[in-house]
Amino acid sequence: MNRFEITAQAIDPDVFRQRLLDPACGAYVQFDGWVRNHNEGQRVLRLEYEVYEPLAVKEGQGIIDEAIERFGVNNACCVHRSGLLEITDLAVVVAVSSPHRDAAFQACRYIIDETKARLPIWKKEHYENGEAEWVNCKHHGPGSSTIPQANL
Repeated sequence: MNRFEITAQAIDPDVFRQRLLDPACGAYVQFDGWVRNHNEGQRVLRLEYEVYEPLAVKEGQGIIDEAIERFGVNNACCVHRSGLLEITDLAVVVAVSSPHRDAAFQACRYIIDETKARLPIWKKEHYENGEAEWVNCKHHGPGSSTIPQANL
C-alpha cells in the first residue's frame, strides 16, 4: 500500500479507518477536504486539479515519513484527487493512527499543511460568472517550464 497517492477516481473516506487500524493505537484522526461552493467572495461551481504526479507522490511520501518520525505516530496516509471535481466532492483525505490522540492530531495537521505548501498540485476554480482562475499559484502552475525549487 502506498501511503501517499494521487487519484482521478472518487475517494471513499470510509476505507481509511480500516486501512490504518492497529491494535497498538488508541487514536485515529482523519481530515476530509471537500470542494466548497465559494472562495474570496466568488461563487464556485467546480474545481480542477492538475498534478505533476511523479514528484507529488515522491514528495508526499516524504511528508508522510516526516510526520511519522516527528510525531511518533504508527500509521499515516494521504490521498489527493486530480481532475475535475464538483461541489462537495472529496478532494483530499489524510488519516493517522497513533497510540495517543495529541500526536495523531498534530501529524494529521502537519501532513495536510505540508501537502498544500510543498506539492506540485494546482487548483483551478470555475466560477458562476463563467470565468475560471488558477488559485494559490504565485509563480508556477500547469504548463510552467519550471517546478518550484522547494519541491525538488
